[in-house]
Parts: sequence; C-alpha cells; structure tokens
Amino acid sequence: MVKVVVIKFKNGGKLYYFAPKSGDVYERNMPVVVETSRGLEYAWVAYPERFVSDDEIVPPLKPIVRIATQKDKEHYESCQTKKPQAIQICKEKIAQHGLDMKLIDCEFSFDNSKISFFFTAASRVDFRELVKDLAATFHSRIELRQIGTRDETKYLGGIAPCGRICCCAGNMPEFKKVSVKMAKTQGLSLNPGKISGLCGRLMCCLGYENDYYADVNKKMPKVGSEVSSPDGKAIVVSVNMLKLNAKVKIDDRNGGWIYKDFPVSDLRFKKNVQAEEEDENDDKDEL
Repeated sequence: MVKVVVIKFKNGGKLYYFAPKSGDVYERNMPVVVETSRGLEYAWVAYPERFVSDDEIVPPLKPIVRIATQKDKEHYESCQTKKPQAIQICKEKIAQHGLDMKLIDCEFSFDNSKISFFFTAASRVDFRELVKDLAATFHSRIELRQIGTRDETKYLGGIAPCGRICCCAGNMPEFKKVSVKMAKTQGLSLNPGKISGLCGRLMCCLGYENDYYADVNKKMPKVGSEVSSPDGKAIVVSVNMLKLNAKVKIDDRNGGWIYKDFPVSDLRFKKNVQAEEEDENDDKDEL
C-alpha cells in the first residue's frame, strides 16, 4: 500500500495521485503546488491522504512540493487575469493567418515558461507560422493543442438538457464510452436531438444506468412477441423495465383485444439472449 493525496488541476478534471510532503496536513480543496513532467503546477486537493494499492500507481509518483502560499495564490490569480487578453491576441493572429480553427481556451504554466492554447478544427491545421508569431508576441514557449468536440464542452461547460451542468464539466474526470446500443437497451428514442448533448455526441449519462437496463432487458419479453399470461396467450405491447411489468393484449375472441398489465414474473416466454456479435453500428459513440 502507498500513501497518496488525490489532486485535481481543475474542477471536473482528471484526478491524479501525488506523494504527500512529510509533516504537512491536507484538507479538501486546499491549493497546493505540485511537481509534474511539465514543471511546477498549481492544483487543489481533491481527497486528503489515503492508502492505495501499488498496482494503482503509475510510477514515478511525483511529490507535492508545498501547500500554496499567499504568494503562490497571487501569482496564480495574476496568470488567470492575463488569459482573456492572451485569448483575444491569439484569435486576432488566427484571423491574420487565415486559419480555419476555433480557439477554446488557454493556460499559463505556473512558472510562466509556456502558454498552451486549445482549439478545435474540422481537419489538421498547419499552425507553424502562427506559433512563431505568438512566441514573438508573448516571448514565451507556445503550445497549440487540438481537442475534440467533447473536450470543447468540458472546457466551456454549459447546461445540459436535464437542467444540470454538463457531466463532463461538472463531475466526470474522464470520458467513458457511450454507444447507440445503450440507448436501444434503455428503450430511448434514437432521435439525435433526444439523446445528444451540447457537444453533438451521445450524452455521457447514457452509461450511468446501462448495466441495470442490460441485465433487466435479458429478463423482459420482446415487444411484439407472444407470451403466456394468466389469462391465456397474449402479445406484448410495451414493457416497463423499472416496474418490471409488461402491457399485453389478449384476443377476446370477438374480433377485439383486451389490454392488461402483468408483472413479468407472471408471464411465460422465451428469455432474451444477447447476441454474441452486435451490429457494428451499435458500438459507435455518435449518430
């Protein structure tokens, strides 16, 4: 077991393990300065000291240099105040060079040795001349990083269709794979407008309850299939996977139908068997 402190570099961002400094006491959301492969960085304590197994550690385990001092906090805030101007200058440079790219955000390294700009683009962009121009303007090392549409939403945030902050920006450290198959399993409409997030890709929350629906789906009759009910043979009209019941229609032998709801446990039918090979389109994470 290894003693670590869980660190985050931004709200909703990925969590990392760092070695605590001997003698320091850490509290949640406490600002700290940590050593990374890119140099010193300003971060926050996501979870105070805890023990994790050795196989959870990606060596080498970097240390926490110190709890952030007042001078560190002021320096970090000064870097943040420079961001709007840096973004505006970069946008102007992009326009001057006629590049088809959308600037999303920028970050100043804590030691002021580098400025990173994040952008989206429909294809690869030759930004070599732009980098030279920005380096001459800011007198600093410049990094331009292309990100995807899901990353863009994570950076910018926003209100999702459910009325809450987007999962990726508020409470999802890492993206998880979502697929059309999940929407089908949960009986959701495959209308892109209904199951897509602000990024235009499938909503991340499709994966939250998928394990439950996938398990229950195996125990439910298929809509349109024939089942044996307490009142005789019937045809399944709809199923409710939360209440574990099914609406069926029964022939009244007078040319009409009788509709009734039954618990699945009262019905007899051939259990659903998951196909070994799924439709290749089901595993795509976009419509």
